[in-house]
Order: sequence, then C-alpha cells, then structure tokens
Amino acid sequence: MADDVWLVVGLGNPGPSSARTRHNIGHLVADELAARTGGKWKQHKQVKSEVIETRISGIRTVLARPRSYMNESGGPVSGLLKFFKVEPANLVVVHDELDIDFGVLRCKFGGGDNGHNGLRSIRKSLGTGEYYRVRFGVGRPPGRQNPADFVLNEFSSTERKDLPFAVDRTADAVESLLTDGLDATQGKYNS
Repeated sequence: MADDVWLVVGLGNPGPSSARTRHNIGHLVADELAARTGGKWKQHKQVKSEVIETRISGIRTVLARPRSYMNESGGPVSGLLKFFKVEPANLVVVHDELDIDFGVLRCKFGGGDNGHNGLRSIRKSLGTGEYYRVRFGVGRPPGRQNPADFVLNEFSSTERKDLPFAVDRTADAVESLLTDGLDATQGKYNS
C-alpha cells in the first residue's frame, strides 16, 4: 500500500466571493495542506481542477480543488480518479457538515450524503459512496435561515477567530488518515 496514490479533494465553490464561506472549508484545508508541502496549485483543465502532486508524510498524494460549483463536484472528482489512476478507496473528501457544531470533526468511510449536494454529485458520478470523508462542522443556521444561504455566507466573526486553528486541526486529521488509518484518526480527531 506504500506505493498507492491518494487523492485528497477539498470541496468548495470557485471564485473570490466564495473563498471565505462555510461551504469552502474543503478549499481552506486543501490550501493548508498545500502550504505544508510547499506545493503550488496548477490548473488541470482536463479534470476541471487545481492540483498539486506531492507527498504527505512520504505518501504519494494528489491534492485537488475542483473548479466546478459544489453541486457539480462529481465530474471533476471522477475525472481526477481516472486521470491519476486512484481507486475510490484511496479518496479523501473534505467538506462542510451542517449537522455538526462549528469546528467539530468527524472522519468516516462510506455512508450517505446526508443532503449534501456535493457528496450526492460525487456518489452519482462514481457510482459509490465508499470513500473517506473528513467532515468539518459548520453548525445549523440560526432561526429560520435557509441552510443553503447559511453555508454560502462567510463564517461569523467569532468563528473566524478560531478558524485558523480549526483548519490546521482538520489538515492534521487528513494527514493522520493517510499515515495512521481510520481507527487511529477517529480516536484522535472525532470529538
């Protein structure tokens, strides 16, 4: 398994107006992992993504940020898997999760999409939900705010204070997943 390539995909929406929104936590974590490896994002037009081919703790890894909108993530993720010859079992998707409080992590393998349109798109394109997920809690919207509007808004000022720590911890969890496996990662990071 040491020679296997892993694909780590940070989900989000393209463009500067989306950069600091809750829905883009996957991009923020991918950026942190890129900074740690010293990698520079390169446009990969064939798979509609920005990619970095690197090593994380010695493990061959492709970091990716699809340039599609969240709801259309399946095509780019499927294309990335095919282009880099990665099996879904070596796919890690980092995404926002409404049903978990802000900053709380849950790492898992497989499962449903829980109403997350990005995950639904990936499942439809891959024909499976059997891949790793690093779910970053963004919490439920206050009052009667529409969940779609909530995730497309920026983090609150209170959340922004804790965001760098939370992004760093999420990147640590991704690294742990690659090096130590799911059980050890869940024991350490699933709060």
